[in-house]
Amino acid sequence: MKSQLKAGAILSYLALFINSVISILYTPIMLSLLGQSEYGLYSLASAAAGYVGVLNFGLGNALIRYTAKYKALNDEKGCSTLYGLFFIMYGVLGVLALVVGIMLTINADLIFSNSLSIKELNKLKIILGIMVANISIGIGFGMFSVIILAHEKFIFQKMTVIISSLINPIIVLPLLLMGYGSITMALVTTLINCLTVMINMYFCFKKIKVRIVFEKIEKGLFKDIIIFSSYIFLNLVIGQLYWSTDQVILGIYSGTVAVSVYAIGASFTGYFSGFSSAISNVFLTKVSTMVTKDATNNELSDLFIRVGRVQYIIISFALSGFIVFGQEFILLWVGNDYNQSYTIAIIILIPMLVSLIQGMGGIILQAKNMQGFKSVVNFSVAIVNVILSIIFVQKWGAIGCAIATAISFTLGNIIIMNVYYWKKIQLDILKYWINILSMSTPAAISILYCITLNNLIIASNWIVLFIKILIFSMTYIFVMWFTSLNKYEKDLLIVPVKRVTQRLKVKDSIL
Repeated sequence: MKSQLKAGAILSYLALFINSVISILYTPIMLSLLGQSEYGLYSLASAAAGYVGVLNFGLGNALIRYTAKYKALNDEKGCSTLYGLFFIMYGVLGVLALVVGIMLTINADLIFSNSLSIKELNKLKIILGIMVANISIGIGFGMFSVIILAHEKFIFQKMTVIISSLINPIIVLPLLLMGYGSITMALVTTLINCLTVMINMYFCFKKIKVRIVFEKIEKGLFKDIIIFSSYIFLNLVIGQLYWSTDQVILGIYSGTVAVSVYAIGASFTGYFSGFSSAISNVFLTKVSTMVTKDATNNELSDLFIRVGRVQYIIISFALSGFIVFGQEFILLWVGNDYNQSYTIAIIILIPMLVSLIQGMGGIILQAKNMQGFKSVVNFSVAIVNVILSIIFVQKWGAIGCAIATAISFTLGNIIIMNVYYWKKIQLDILKYWINILSMSTPAAISILYCITLNNLIIASNWIVLFIKILIFSMTYIFVMWFTSLNKYEKDLLIVPVKRVTQRLKVKDSIL
């Protein structure tokens, strides 16, 4: 299990790295071939279709939680019966998603007619229809990918994600060069998703030997699943309100160009979220097992702090680098038309940092089935975010939407949730923040040093920017290593290197 956890975390970051590299290389080409307006149209369709995606009702986390419970109790029959129930639930939600999606697609012109032309509306409907079909299939058969995670087969799951990420641009890019557009992009994504679903089903039945049994289960269990999933569903709605509503509001008030600019800025939040969830997600089964075995608050606090420190090392490194070089990067990457995207990203990312490095808090709440308060808080501030976005977008455009999101994050995830973790869950928040603040020196030194460097040397090409990023990285790593990292964190880097070195020595001796 430990090897799967470590490999899962490593492969998660590898997948994140590959996706980031693909995005860096692929996005400017895609933008030049599609144009700013059509890219905005594609982003708008994705944002609108995302509302259908929340209809998976959060069953994935519930399935992981109850699989961990039955595995801890060695109850194979109960686990098979559980899968029968979830198979039906996923299927029903998949059909529901398709129906709701069709209704949304048919009525898209009523929502966006003020800012989009008739030609744009017709294309939007086609793209939205394809995306709805894709999402409905993903929901209806989504159980199998979750079962793979629940059985801690992280290597297979992450490799599937990596391969899918590589295949998509390999197929799409030649088609774009041939003159095909955003509709083709949506079709290719849907076909790849269908293939992934079939692979996951094969792995579950042939490798994990999953059995699906349709038997009557206890009403209490079904009720518990619904209650647990309801809070996750609320969180999905909240996420949609946070990350997609701004683009929909911009689509209503400002048009596709504003959506395009905002989408580029908001895309960086996706990368940073990946840095955090890549670690947190692989711990859900472990934390669920700890809770089932009555782990103490001190044990959970130690895990919360340990994982939070690792997340902070990585995320503060990425955020510090983006603060220093982000504007130059966007200029070289997608051009002057997206200069405002840097401001949008910074406004959102700085308050978002706290939420990202406290990802284990949400995992602990899920394992304890105590996520209700967080869901209510986040839903409330998400509504505030929507209201503020509607007001601010009419004054400051895309930047206004970003400011509204930042205010909501600060209120909900920084202030209210830290008090809740401390008072109700009894996590040692004071010790946590002492650890985090003590590790902030490398980020501050690196930012100040490289801002000075930026004032002296302007990155007019990728080579100069790469050299400056390399200098920043060496500065950050050097200061962090000697001032902030503990033995556990250093071993995360040293031990794998030593193992590889030893294996190479063994091979050399054999030869």
